[in-house]
Amino acid sequence: MSEAADLIAILRQSADDRVVDAIERLIRDAADHQLCRINVLAFAQKNGFEEEKAITAFLHAASIGLFDISWNVLCPGCGGVLDTNTTLKTLQRDQYVCTLCAAGYEPTLDEMVEVTFTVAPRIRRIGAHNPEELPPVEYFRQIYWGSGVDLPEEGFASLIDDFVIDTVELPGGEKAILSTHLPEGSVVVFEPVTHAVQFLDVKGELTRERQSLSIIIDREHPHSQTLEMHPGPIRISFENRTSSRALPSVCLAGEALHEMLGKRRPFLTAKRLLTNQTFRDLYRTDTLDVDQRLKITSLTFLFTDLRGSTELYDRVGDLVAFEIVRAHFRLLNEIVAAEAGAVVKTIGDAVMATFPTPDRAVAAALRMREAMRGLNEARGSEALLLKIGIHEGPCIAVSMNERQDYFGQTVNIASRVQGLATSQSIFATNAVVSDARSAEVLDAAKLTPVSQGAMLRGVASEVSLYVIP
Repeated sequence: MSEAADLIAILRQSADDRVVDAIERLIRDAADHQLCRINVLAFAQKNGFEEEKAITAFLHAASIGLFDISWNVLCPGCGGVLDTNTTLKTLQRDQYVCTLCAAGYEPTLDEMVEVTFTVAPRIRRIGAHNPEELPPVEYFRQIYWGSGVDLPEEGFASLIDDFVIDTVELPGGEKAILSTHLPEGSVVVFEPVTHAVQFLDVKGELTRERQSLSIIIDREHPHSQTLEMHPGPIRISFENRTSSRALPSVCLAGEALHEMLGKRRPFLTAKRLLTNQTFRDLYRTDTLDVDQRLKITSLTFLFTDLRGSTELYDRVGDLVAFEIVRAHFRLLNEIVAAEAGAVVKTIGDAVMATFPTPDRAVAAALRMREAMRGLNEARGSEALLLKIGIHEGPCIAVSMNERQDYFGQTVNIASRVQGLATSQSIFATNAVVSDARSAEVLDAAKLTPVSQGAMLRGVASEVSLYVIP
């Protein structure tokens, strides 16, 4: 553990001490399965940490080699991992199919892509580093299910036994025969490595005559048509046409399975990580491929512009004015990061920032306005005033000019809204102020948004705007 100790010491230079202490204990004492695909939000909740401090610590820990980051595409239905990637750059498919749910999904970065952390092999070897050697029960826990499925720490094996009727380990290129008994109900023969599946509708009278079924396991993951069978004995012939181990399991798709899958918990999404300032700082040039276009169904954009900066340069000179403008940028960066946002870019004296939810952007805007008042009071002048506009909606994450950026009408509207804002008021769209959490922020500040319709340049229809006085 000497290398781990050295890296932990380095981590303390950039992360919260209490979080680092918990990470050190986790690496040293946790069971193997607890170090595979760590759910950072669950880690924060368990230890009583602020989520942003935990996310920051794990990002820094990954950057120095304590953990490996994984970007996992999830099935929104069952929570299974459909694909896993070491970087977003390899997430290239237009559609991902979950054979277990018999449904296809267009990937979005909101709730379909989770970001997890696994201890690096050189720090501590765990079973998940060699998934082909994991027992079937642990393969389901550590490899198949995403971190959003809230699996119990105690009694997991017995929980699996409640719906797994039988299973077999089948090496690559080999055949096997499984003799078992089919209960009445919906039965699924599922292979979690290749996601091969066969649905069985088991009904009718109990039969004593042995039934037969042949299943070929390959990488095509075909969804087979549901077969009708009788309750009773069955002989299933498996042929593994892949080069890796397969784990075909006969499962009863009943109450026990559905109850387990129904227990969910929050997890770190790709959207949230892309709008995290620490992530953008550490992985600035290694996020998206130049040709990628990844959809986000909801992201909040905040644009600012500094009014009066041109006159300031004329009045106090370039050097003094530059330092004042820099101080304004520092304030805004600190506030954005504190509200779980990230600065995407600066354009002259303007800032474009993103937030995972509208309320965070509203809270940031209110803090920015107060911070600018404080900056002006310290200078004994009211010359510098901040124009702020906020809008929420769908967008596309792209890579432009070697930087992760965003594109779409939502971005355009947010920019136009900022253009209409006055120097004393914050302008926001209906999508922002109608958010329940945004309303709570405004109520706490004793502020009531005032409706103001407006036509925005480049936007065909009228946009419902509100002034936050």
